[in-house]
Amino acid sequence: MIKLKLIISQWLISMTRKLSNNFYLYLCALLTLLVLLDANVFQVGQNMRDRAFDLMVKNRIVMPKADPDIVIVDINEASLSAMAKDYGRWPWPRQVFGEFIENIEAQKPKAVVFDILFSDADVYNPDSDTYFNDVIAGTDNTFFPMLRLAEASDHLSKITPDMIPGIHYSATDANGVAMPQPKSPIAIVLPHFEAALNSKRLGTHNIYADADGITREYRLWHDEKGWLLPSLPLAVGNFVQMNSMPPPQNMLINWRGKPFTYLYTTFSDVYTDMSSKVKQRAPNEFTNKIVIIGSTAPSLFDIKATAMAKEYPGVEILATAIDNVKHVDYLHVWRGKTPYILMSLLLIWVTALVFYRNVDRDKVTTMFSSSQIILLSISYLVLNFTNVYLDITGPITWAVMYFSVAKIYALANDRAMQRLLANDIEAGKKGTAILLMPIMIASEEALPDGMLKKIQHQIQQRCTMPTTVEFLKGTQSGVWGLFGDMMVVSWAYPHDDEAEAEKIKHDASQLGLQLKAALQHVGMPSGTDVRYVHHNGVLNTEKPLDSQWRSLFAQAIIKLDVLEKEPQHYE
Repeated sequence: MIKLKLIISQWLISMTRKLSNNFYLYLCALLTLLVLLDANVFQVGQNMRDRAFDLMVKNRIVMPKADPDIVIVDINEASLSAMAKDYGRWPWPRQVFGEFIENIEAQKPKAVVFDILFSDADVYNPDSDTYFNDVIAGTDNTFFPMLRLAEASDHLSKITPDMIPGIHYSATDANGVAMPQPKSPIAIVLPHFEAALNSKRLGTHNIYADADGITREYRLWHDEKGWLLPSLPLAVGNFVQMNSMPPPQNMLINWRGKPFTYLYTTFSDVYTDMSSKVKQRAPNEFTNKIVIIGSTAPSLFDIKATAMAKEYPGVEILATAIDNVKHVDYLHVWRGKTPYILMSLLLIWVTALVFYRNVDRDKVTTMFSSSQIILLSISYLVLNFTNVYLDITGPITWAVMYFSVAKIYALANDRAMQRLLANDIEAGKKGTAILLMPIMIASEEALPDGMLKKIQHQIQQRCTMPTTVEFLKGTQSGVWGLFGDMMVVSWAYPHDDEAEAEKIKHDASQLGLQLKAALQHVGMPSGTDVRYVHHNGVLNTEKPLDSQWRSLFAQAIIKLDVLEKEPQHYE
């Protein structure tokens, strides 16, 4: 295992010397290619919105209010229990709903919407069905759902779209001429009652969850080979308020809040009051209201998981969708291919430039973290004050991916360099050669950390070979304070590699020549004196490594003070 680690360390050092900072450019090019492939082929990043969206929409500060004109008449567990003594277990005879509609129509509601699928005849109460059908026929504001089944069952159906009243065919050719109408069967459950079908006030009430089982969108219409099947929210929303804006097929729901945000009333309470001689409820309770009749009873299994809660009544999802269509305030997603590509590449390239320019790593981490927080904050604020969701999850994910790989690469090379210095990686050889270059910076006052880091960064940028740059502060306590402000630059290379040794020496010489420009670049005060010296040594495994480093450092400092070298003044 130790030998394997040494081999990996040696390989990393070799790759570092070959790639240098170009690795960050190569990584940038690779991720650019992956972004373009994803945008045009895989489309994974464009849909990485789910968890971020759920978190933001659930914790909005500014939540749109539920429409007070939408009322849910709830068949809850209390209603099931209260009605059981007279009408038995669910489902109740249709006479109950016929009487309910007759009484509620007297209050002139805007619309009465059933979230109940009346798919079959009540063979035990045919007169009840007839009565319900006659009541429906006498209304012009009742709406009924139909259920679109899985397409895999289409071949078992005998129903074709043209058989459904009110369904339109919209397919045209390139010249706008209507194309022949296909009559392929579709698997769909329609209301049993003729009056409901003839009213043409039908709509699907399918709720489709995302892959993780969470409902975030509502399908407003189905395209059945050119035949358009409207959803119940679309049919009701357009009935109560005609909207000219064409709706999206899949509407991202603009939630109004947690469950039971809308006005609820218990079905059995309303029904009992209607049949009583002394009315307790307001006579105009449902006037100009959109009345939705549905169930929140767990035993009737109309509970869904949504972005707002794990258990959300299906009837309230329907109410929210109707509210969104009525007010045309469903969420618009800023998520197209072009903005996705541009945002992703911008974040990747900026991050790559920062790593390529050897910006201080602490600053890089701070800047990167801050930028991601700022972007997410902007997305959150936009979602609070507009009906737009900026889906920047994908671009941020690409940026995090680049940053993570680049950070690991930089840290891995640092560790590999340390292991190279701590181990005799070439069996049978004497060890590793070290070139130390202590740089003494004399100034009237101790330099602050910010200035020292700037100088450190300038030195790193001017070195073409792999190097380590550390600094000692003149404000340190004890004997270390005697050193003043000092930079220590070190190069490590195989002791018997003459070609590498020449490159290192040349790199150190060029750094010495560029010190003046480096100090001027960071705004050092005039009159600053700088001294430096080059000192060579070899580290091996014959003695403890820490003692060899101390000895090498001490020799370099002594050489810096003893050698008669004229100070270099930078005015």
